[in-house]
Amino acid sequence: MCACAGDSEGMIGKASAHGLSLENRRSFLGALLGVGSVFVGGLLSVPLIRFALFPLLRRTTELKSSSVGALTEFSSLTEPVMRTIQIEQIDGWRKAISEKAVYITKDPQGQLHVLTSVCPHLGCTVPWNKEKNQFMCPCHGATFTPDGARISGPSQRGMDTLETSVRDGQLLVRFQYFRQLVSDKEVIG
Repeated sequence: MCACAGDSEGMIGKASAHGLSLENRRSFLGALLGVGSVFVGGLLSVPLIRFALFPLLRRTTELKSSSVGALTEFSSLTEPVMRTIQIEQIDGWRKAISEKAVYITKDPQGQLHVLTSVCPHLGCTVPWNKEKNQFMCPCHGATFTPDGARISGPSQRGMDTLETSVRDGQLLVRFQYFRQLVSDKEVIG
């Protein structure tokens, strides 16, 4: 009897030691599964976080100044003159070159200004009308003075002026896009 009792105690000791190691394995696998889930969840959340923060982190390509012409060409302006400039933009690894029309004009004080040909109302191209001596938008009838000030129509502001500089006798312009349908000039790109 003693031998049997000893055997059963030995079996119980082995079973409890085996049960303890089984619990250790289960808790280790549970912890491993938890850590793995957190890691995979973190990886999957990266695109969502980047999407949410993109407007804050966005870097637009710096637009280089484009030559409009020599300053001597514009010394005797009596009315706005249209010129086409080339704009180089780099978007990721894609390089795009586009052409935009701009107007060179003088204000009442004789200072040169470069106006974008984009209507501040809805983005139509605004041509110069020689006969009426004003800019007239063909889409919705907005009219502007020769220096770009608003006369009438649905536009809430005058034509947008662009940043200019002079280098080596050349008039340079930095083309920008502005928000439409607002009364204040707000750069968007």
